[in-house]
Amino acid sequence: MRDGTPLHPGAWWLWALGLGTAATRTTNPLLLGLLVAVSGYVVAVRRPDAPWARSYGAFVRLGLVVLAVRLLFAFFLGSPIPGTHVLLTLPEVPLPDWAQGIRLGGRVTVEGLVFAFYDALRLAALLVCVGAANALANPSRLLKALPGALYETGVAVVVALTFAPHLITDVRRLRAARRLRGRPDRGVRGLLHVGLPVLEGALERSVALAAAMDSRGYGRTVQVPAAVRRTTAALTVAGLLGVCAGTYGLLTAAGGVYGLPVLLAGLAAAVAGLWLGGRRTPRTRYRPDRWDVRAWLVAASGAGVAALLTLAASRDPGALRPGVVPLVAPELPLWPGAACLLGLLPVLVTPPPKSLRSGEEEPS
Repeated sequence: MRDGTPLHPGAWWLWALGLGTAATRTTNPLLLGLLVAVSGYVVAVRRPDAPWARSYGAFVRLGLVVLAVRLLFAFFLGSPIPGTHVLLTLPEVPLPDWAQGIRLGGRVTVEGLVFAFYDALRLAALLVCVGAANALANPSRLLKALPGALYETGVAVVVALTFAPHLITDVRRLRAARRLRGRPDRGVRGLLHVGLPVLEGALERSVALAAAMDSRGYGRTVQVPAAVRRTTAALTVAGLLGVCAGTYGLLTAAGGVYGLPVLLAGLAAAVAGLWLGGRRTPRTRYRPDRWDVRAWLVAASGAGVAALLTLAASRDPGALRPGVVPLVAPELPLWPGAACLLGLLPVLVTPPPKSLRSGEEEPS
């Protein structure tokens, strides 16, 4: 194992999903802020200098938008949480009888706004964790690691994920060129002059990608018996339904008994369906990514954070879900906070990214 070998992209996604799962188990703003800080620090020290790695800031801004929208809704539409600390009273708009439970205006309480902030911060932290996976895992290398049954879907997702970074890069390059020539690069006029070359470049990349995929035999399949196709479809559909039902059971108090067994059965059926489906799309991998010890440690760190916060949520729900009625200041619980720091393990076991020169691809 070489020290400079890039980490398997699937390990980054498992690590980020583990942090995101941990974020869904708590509304404590201190723990959520700690999870965001952990993911942000790992991204800051392990993100390569590549166009696809610049999406983390967009996810952070999206999380801030989620916070702002949720607080605006709570301000103008009210909150189901009763409160005694009234900030102000807005003029209330009378609504018809069929809109019972919904109000426009009325009392704006501190408890309602704090509850909305806690709830939105949980979703924002989940978005930031997903953004960390996008910034750390090379989508092209992730496509190589997908099962054969998901290859076509994976190509579409990778093309969609890489289109926006390349588009932003083209816009910046063309605007800089126009500024050097003394031409306007802002406003409607500048946008019109920049838009056409950007769209032309995107079309050229699409044609080049289609030609490359055609020359490599993309879409080639083999004939399999009809019984195998039907079994594959049944296993995949049943597996996905089982995963959805099991996940719902784990997220609700009533389904805690059946949630984990149904989730495991669904995962097993989905894996079997993907394995059978991969027989129709034979592919070879040039220099495949190895799932080494570092990948196990990175994935285990994310899973450990998720498991420990799930355990803490069941044993001490008051610390992980601070109440707002009565309004109390949140406190940082000791061992759940230490569990969040387990997510920093990738900084210790992964190599720092190499400086990528312009036009140079990350080694695969």
